[in-house]
Amino acid sequence: MAEAEESPGDPGTASPRPLFAGLSDISISQDIPIEGEITIPVRSRIREFDSSTLNESVQNTIMRDLKAVGKKFMHVLYPRRSNTLLRDWDLWGPLILCVTLALMLQRGSADSEKDGGPQFAEVFVVVWFGAVTITVNSKLLGGNISFFQSLCVLGYCILPLTVAMLICRLVLLAEPGPINFMVRLFVVTVMFAWSVVASTAFLADSQPPNRKALAIYPVFLFYFVISWMILTFTP
Repeated sequence: MAEAEESPGDPGTASPRPLFAGLSDISISQDIPIEGEITIPVRSRIREFDSSTLNESVQNTIMRDLKAVGKKFMHVLYPRRSNTLLRDWDLWGPLILCVTLALMLQRGSADSEKDGGPQFAEVFVVVWFGAVTITVNSKLLGGNISFFQSLCVLGYCILPLTVAMLICRLVLLAEPGPINFMVRLFVVTVMFAWSVVASTAFLADSQPPNRKALAIYPVFLFYFVISWMILTFTP
Protein backbone atom coordinates (compact mmCIF):
# COMPACT_ATOMS: atom_id res chain seq x y z
CA MET A 1 0.00 0.00 0.00
CA ALA A 2 1.61 3.16 -1.14
CA GLU A 3 2.05 6.06 1.27
CA ALA A 4 -0.10 9.09 0.59
CA GLU A 5 1.79 12.08 -0.65
CA GLU A 6 1.53 15.17 1.45
CA SER A 7 -0.23 18.00 -0.29
CA PRO A 8 1.39 21.40 0.27
CA GLY A 9 -2.00 23.09 0.33
CA ASP A 10 -3.49 20.77 2.95
CA PRO A 11 -3.64 22.70 6.33
CA GLY A 12 -4.07 19.51 8.31
CA THR A 13 -0.84 18.01 7.08
CA ALA A 14 1.28 21.21 7.06
CA SER A 15 4.21 21.21 9.48
CA PRO A 16 3.83 23.70 12.42
CA ARG A 17 5.80 26.91 12.15
CA PRO A 18 7.89 28.23 15.05
CA LEU A 19 6.10 30.61 17.40
CA PHE A 20 8.35 33.62 16.81
CA ALA A 21 9.23 32.82 13.24
CA GLY A 22 7.72 36.04 11.86
CA LEU A 23 9.67 38.37 14.13
CA SER A 24 12.74 38.21 11.92
CA ASP A 25 10.84 40.02 9.17
CA ILE A 26 10.13 43.04 11.39
CA SER A 27 12.56 45.89 10.98
CA ILE A 28 12.88 48.88 13.35
CA SER A 29 13.59 52.24 11.83
CA GLN A 30 16.67 54.01 13.07
CA ASP A 31 14.70 57.24 13.42
CA ILE A 32 12.41 55.87 16.17
CA PRO A 33 13.99 56.25 19.63
CA ILE A 34 13.72 53.14 21.71
CA GLU A 35 15.63 54.37 24.73
CA GLY A 36 14.13 56.05 27.79
CA GLU A 37 13.87 56.05 31.57
CA ILE A 38 11.07 55.55 34.06
CA THR A 39 10.51 58.69 36.12
CA ILE A 40 7.98 59.72 38.77
CA PRO A 41 6.04 62.91 37.96
CA VAL A 42 7.10 65.95 39.96
CA ARG A 43 3.58 66.49 41.31
CA SER A 44 3.44 62.93 42.60
CA ARG A 45 6.77 63.42 44.34
CA ILE A 46 5.59 66.65 45.96
CA ARG A 47 2.30 65.07 47.05
CA GLU A 48 4.10 62.07 48.53
CA PHE A 49 6.60 64.30 50.31
CA ASP A 50 3.85 66.48 51.76
CA SER A 51 1.86 63.50 53.07
CA SER A 52 4.89 61.99 54.77
CA THR A 53 5.53 63.00 58.38
CA LEU A 54 8.87 61.23 58.78
CA ASN A 55 10.92 64.27 57.78
CA GLU A 56 8.99 66.97 59.66
CA SER A 57 10.26 68.41 62.90
CA VAL A 58 8.80 67.67 66.31
CA GLN A 59 7.52 71.24 66.57
CA ASN A 60 5.59 70.93 63.31
CA THR A 61 4.12 67.61 64.41
CA ILE A 62 2.95 69.06 67.74
CA MET A 63 1.48 72.15 66.07
CA ARG A 64 -0.33 70.02 63.49
CA ASP A 65 -1.85 67.83 66.20
CA LEU A 66 -2.86 70.85 68.29
CA LYS A 67 -4.58 72.42 65.28
CA ALA A 68 -6.47 69.17 64.66
CA VAL A 69 -7.56 69.04 68.31
CA GLY A 70 -8.65 72.69 68.15
CA LYS A 71 -10.77 72.04 65.06
CA LYS A 72 -12.53 69.17 66.84
CA PHE A 73 -13.18 71.44 69.82
CA MET A 74 -14.89 73.89 67.48
CA HIS A 75 -17.07 71.11 66.09
CA VAL A 76 -18.21 70.32 69.65
CA LEU A 77 -18.85 73.98 70.52
CA TYR A 78 -20.95 74.34 67.37
CA PRO A 79 -22.52 70.88 67.13
CA ARG A 80 -23.76 69.85 63.72
CA ARG A 81 -23.93 66.63 61.79
CA SER A 82 -20.37 66.09 60.64
CA ASN A 83 -18.01 63.18 60.13
CA THR A 84 -14.89 65.05 61.20
CA LEU A 85 -14.68 63.46 64.66
CA LEU A 86 -15.43 60.04 63.18
CA ARG A 87 -13.12 60.26 60.18
CA ASP A 88 -10.07 61.86 61.86
CA TRP A 89 -10.46 60.41 65.34
CA ASP A 90 -7.83 60.75 68.04
CA LEU A 91 -7.64 60.41 71.82
CA TRP A 92 -5.45 63.42 72.58
CA GLY A 93 -8.40 65.74 73.09
CA PRO A 94 -10.33 63.36 75.37
CA LEU A 95 -7.19 62.73 77.42
CA ILE A 96 -6.54 66.46 77.86
CA LEU A 97 -10.17 67.13 78.86
CA CYS A 98 -10.28 64.17 81.26
CA VAL A 99 -7.06 65.20 83.02
CA THR A 100 -8.18 68.84 83.21
CA LEU A 101 -11.57 67.91 84.64
CA ALA A 102 -10.03 65.52 87.17
CA LEU A 103 -7.55 68.18 88.31
CA MET A 104 -10.28 70.78 88.78
CA LEU A 105 -12.43 68.31 90.73
CA GLN A 106 -9.48 67.50 92.96
CA ARG A 107 -9.96 68.94 96.41
CA GLY A 108 -7.14 70.96 97.90
CA SER A 109 -7.68 70.04 101.54
CA ALA A 110 -5.43 67.56 103.29
CA ASP A 111 -8.33 65.41 104.47
CA SER A 112 -9.88 65.11 101.00
CA GLU A 113 -9.99 61.34 101.37
CA LYS A 114 -12.40 61.69 104.33
CA ASP A 115 -14.82 64.29 102.96
CA GLY A 116 -16.23 62.10 100.19
CA GLY A 117 -14.90 64.25 97.35
CA PRO A 118 -13.87 62.63 94.06
CA GLN A 119 -10.20 61.88 93.68
CA PHE A 120 -8.20 62.14 90.47
CA ALA A 121 -8.24 58.39 89.86
CA GLU A 122 -11.97 58.18 90.57
CA VAL A 123 -12.83 60.83 88.00
CA PHE A 124 -10.45 59.26 85.50
CA VAL A 125 -12.00 55.81 85.93
CA VAL A 126 -15.59 57.12 85.80
CA VAL A 127 -14.96 58.96 82.53
CA TRP A 128 -13.13 56.20 80.69
CA PHE A 129 -15.13 53.29 82.08
CA GLY A 130 -18.36 55.09 81.18
CA ALA A 131 -17.14 55.83 77.66
CA VAL A 132 -16.08 52.20 77.14
CA THR A 133 -19.43 50.93 78.44
CA ILE A 134 -21.38 53.19 76.06
CA THR A 135 -19.17 52.09 73.16
CA VAL A 136 -19.74 48.40 73.90
CA ASN A 137 -23.48 49.04 74.20
CA SER A 138 -23.44 50.81 70.85
CA LYS A 139 -21.69 47.89 69.18
CA LEU A 140 -24.11 45.38 70.71
CA LEU A 141 -27.05 47.39 69.37
CA GLY A 142 -25.66 47.07 65.86
CA GLY A 143 -23.96 50.45 65.50
CA ASN A 144 -21.65 50.93 62.52
CA ILE A 145 -19.07 52.96 64.42
CA SER A 146 -15.70 51.70 65.54
CA PHE A 147 -14.57 51.42 69.14
CA PHE A 148 -12.08 54.29 69.07
CA GLN A 149 -14.38 56.55 67.04
CA SER A 150 -16.99 56.31 69.79
CA LEU A 151 -14.40 57.01 72.49
CA CYS A 152 -13.23 60.04 70.53
CA VAL A 153 -16.73 61.52 70.23
CA LEU A 154 -17.68 60.87 73.86
CA GLY A 155 -14.38 62.27 75.10
CA TYR A 156 -14.46 65.43 73.01
CA CYS A 157 -18.06 66.14 74.06
CA ILE A 158 -16.89 66.49 77.68
CA LEU A 159 -15.62 69.95 76.65
CA PRO A 160 -18.84 71.82 77.66
CA LEU A 161 -18.79 70.16 81.09
CA THR A 162 -15.13 71.06 81.52
CA VAL A 163 -16.05 74.68 80.79
CA ALA A 164 -18.89 74.36 83.31
CA MET A 165 -16.44 73.11 85.93
CA LEU A 166 -14.17 76.10 85.29
CA ILE A 167 -17.08 78.53 85.68
CA CYS A 168 -18.24 76.80 88.86
CA ARG A 169 -14.78 77.08 90.36
CA LEU A 170 -14.86 80.83 89.69
CA VAL A 171 -18.38 81.17 91.11
CA LEU A 172 -17.36 79.28 94.25
CA LEU A 173 -14.83 82.01 95.00
CA ALA A 174 -17.76 84.20 96.01
CA GLU A 175 -19.79 83.84 99.20
CA PRO A 176 -21.83 80.60 99.32
CA GLY A 177 -25.59 80.95 99.23
CA PRO A 178 -28.74 80.13 97.28
CA ILE A 179 -27.83 82.51 94.46
CA ASN A 180 -24.44 80.88 94.17
CA PHE A 181 -26.05 77.46 93.88
CA MET A 182 -28.65 78.63 91.35
CA VAL A 183 -25.95 80.06 89.11
CA ARG A 184 -23.97 76.84 89.22
CA LEU A 185 -27.13 74.80 88.61
CA PHE A 186 -28.00 76.87 85.55
CA VAL A 187 -24.47 76.62 84.11
CA VAL A 188 -24.20 72.86 84.68
CA THR A 189 -27.67 72.22 83.21
CA VAL A 190 -26.92 74.18 80.05
CA MET A 191 -23.54 72.51 79.55
CA PHE A 192 -25.01 69.09 80.27
CA ALA A 193 -27.61 69.60 77.53
CA TRP A 194 -24.87 70.89 75.24
CA SER A 195 -22.79 67.74 75.73
CA VAL A 196 -25.75 65.44 75.10
CA VAL A 197 -26.82 67.31 71.95
CA ALA A 198 -23.26 67.43 70.59
CA SER A 199 -22.64 63.72 71.15
CA THR A 200 -25.95 62.64 69.67
CA ALA A 201 -25.34 64.83 66.63
CA PHE A 202 -22.25 62.72 65.84
CA LEU A 203 -23.50 59.32 67.01
CA ALA A 204 -27.16 59.36 65.94
CA ASP A 205 -26.56 58.29 62.34
CA SER A 206 -24.38 55.36 63.39
CA GLN A 207 -27.24 53.54 65.14
CA PRO A 208 -30.18 51.60 63.66
CA PRO A 209 -33.32 53.79 63.45
CA ASN A 210 -35.34 51.60 65.81
CA ARG A 211 -32.59 51.50 68.48
CA LYS A 212 -31.46 55.10 68.73
CA ALA A 213 -33.23 55.62 72.07
CA LEU A 214 -31.43 52.63 73.58
CA ALA A 215 -28.10 54.03 72.40
CA ILE A 216 -28.73 57.63 73.55
CA TYR A 217 -30.00 56.73 77.05
CA PRO A 218 -26.55 55.56 78.34
CA VAL A 219 -25.03 58.74 76.88
CA PHE A 220 -27.55 60.75 78.91
CA LEU A 221 -26.59 58.90 82.10
CA PHE A 222 -22.88 59.24 81.38
CA TYR A 223 -22.95 63.02 81.14
CA PHE A 224 -25.46 63.26 83.99
CA VAL A 225 -23.04 61.55 86.38
CA ILE A 226 -20.24 63.92 85.38
CA SER A 227 -22.59 66.89 85.74
CA TRP A 228 -23.62 65.74 89.20
CA MET A 229 -19.99 65.54 90.30
CA ILE A 230 -19.44 69.09 89.06
CA LEU A 231 -22.58 70.47 90.71
CA THR A 232 -21.92 68.87 94.09
CA PHE A 233 -18.28 69.91 94.18
CA THR A 234 -17.30 72.19 97.05
CA PRO A 235 -13.76 73.42 97.68
